[in-house]
Amino acid sequence: MQRNGLAILQKPDGFRFGMDAVLLAHFTRLRPRDTVADLGTGTGILPLLMSQQEPSARFHAFEWQADMADMSARSVQMNGLEGRIVVHARDLRDAPQVLGFESVDGVVCNPPYGKQGGAIPSETQPRLLACHETGCALAEVLVAAAAILRNQGRLWMVLPAPRLLELTDGLRACRLEPKRLRMVCAKASKPPYLLLLEAVKNARPMLAWLPPLIVYHEDGRETDELMAIYGKGPQQA
Repeated sequence: MQRNGLAILQKPDGFRFGMDAVLLAHFTRLRPRDTVADLGTGTGILPLLMSQQEPSARFHAFEWQADMADMSARSVQMNGLEGRIVVHARDLRDAPQVLGFESVDGVVCNPPYGKQGGAIPSETQPRLLACHETGCALAEVLVAAAAILRNQGRLWMVLPAPRLLELTDGLRACRLEPKRLRMVCAKASKPPYLLLLEAVKNARPMLAWLPPLIVYHEDGRETDELMAIYGKGPQQA
């Protein structure tokens, strides 16, 4: 994974993490001794990457597909991170019962992008569950996040850019105030296709717009920032 020797297990014919997870992990801001919940961990990529940002941070990863949860747990063990990352084979909506209300400093989530009734379902059941809101809608994710976050706790999410208004409405309904927003563009000449957003529980309204993240130059080459995020440049971001 080009990050401190980390390795991850994935199924060649199953759901695998993409660039959005890498960008989200880089967007997060951890503090010493933070406890963070990953709601819908999939392969476990987010806590694995984030564990390298702050050595004292600890993580609870929720995944309701038993085979994916088992594979994530084995990736954690393979990297020797059992003492810092706990994988729960549970529905993310059970997080308040498992962890307790107002129990974590941060929540990270890369939720299914396909809105209920608004996307063409994937062919396989694992991809359907990972990529589409078949059993858990965005609003339910936000309710679970708000329930487990402490006062002034932070939520980091990535979503398709067209869902920005839906996301901000849902956040504010849960007393999660949008505070930092960065749009992701494939090229500088293209409109944004992803958004990276940080919200803070019970915060005052004030949104900071960050410069857009450009993924590729116009000729298709990766930008220096993207290469740095992936650890491929002269300096890691």
